[in-house]
Amino acid sequence: MAPDNRTKKVGLIVGSLREHSFNRMIAAAIPELEESIAFESISLAELPLYNEDLDHGDGPEPVRRFREAIARVDGIMIVSPEYNSGIPGVLKNALDWASTPGKTAALRGKPTGLVGATPGVKGTILSQQQIRQTLEAIRAHVLPFEKMYISQVMDKVDAERRLLTDETTRKYLKRYVQRFSLWIDQVQTLD
Repeated sequence: MAPDNRTKKVGLIVGSLREHSFNRMIAAAIPELEESIAFESISLAELPLYNEDLDHGDGPEPVRRFREAIARVDGIMIVSPEYNSGIPGVLKNALDWASTPGKTAALRGKPTGLVGATPGVKGTILSQQQIRQTLEAIRAHVLPFEKMYISQVMDKVDAERRLLTDETTRKYLKRYVQRFSLWIDQVQTLD
């Protein structure tokens, strides 16, 4: 089966609610790196805390919109910080909502990529391991073998203008996005 040459649609989910987060700056830079992809921001801000008592039918209205946003894109890129050596609670909550109902969950079978930025020197290694573990439990197709950790991010962005300025980081991020685009094609052949 030949890859589809139409423009791919990729949802960008930022695992932080902070308006001026470094990860939000990185996510904002991604669309300019690959013109063959149409990116759509998918917000977590209105999602209620996961409660199985509320998870019937389409769920609460913000959950319905969130699940529909995931369903209408070809893939999801998660750009997330690391909080206390792990996954941010707001992101885990969103992934829980996207994991139900079981066989029709929005993220089930969805090509997914992970990017993370932190002021620390180790990148977001621990957070991404936990995110990957959750995504695999959901049965999302996480881009294998590729990692995109951005350490010491404060030296790679212009925080005042909210821009990614480091050319080396841009180069690696662009390569990651291109490989993710190829992964979307490969996942389509798996199904």
